[in-house]
Amino acid sequence: MAAGFLGTRGSFMLDVVVVAMAVIIPALGASICLVRFRRAYTWHRRLQLSLAGLLVLAVGAFEVEMRMMTDWTELAAPSPYYSSGTWNAVNLSLIVHLLFAVPTLLLWIFVIVQAIRQFGWSGQTGTYGRQHAFWGRLASLGMLMTAVTGWLFYWLAFAAVQ
Repeated sequence: MAAGFLGTRGSFMLDVVVVAMAVIIPALGASICLVRFRRAYTWHRRLQLSLAGLLVLAVGAFEVEMRMMTDWTELAAPSPYYSSGTWNAVNLSLIVHLLFAVPTLLLWIFVIVQAIRQFGWSGQTGTYGRQHAFWGRLASLGMLMTAVTGWLFYWLAFAAVQ
């Protein structure tokens, strides 16, 4: 397990995901502004697919590290909000985070697949535009909440000190 670079007890990939989400959230906002205010559909599509690719790589590497190379509970043990074998703020924050992260992942996949199916690669708008905007807003809100709850979990488990 590689040590993180943010100066906490977090592993390298935990730190990568924290920083990745700090980049993805503003980029997601920029992508929404591009399509909403400038009607830059092609740039919106490019940015969304780039963000999806970045997330797949970051979360994929993160999952490999968490499942095969790191025992996050050992890293969280010094936290005043964590105690092994009992319910605590760290466990609760992880559950809340996962309640946002898993549905958001599925929703974002749905939004991207439907956009490609309905709009094609040309990026032309059509009758599906309103539905896409609805589902896209919901996915964006889910991504924001995934980031916020992930950062909270990270702080409680790996940054908080007694």
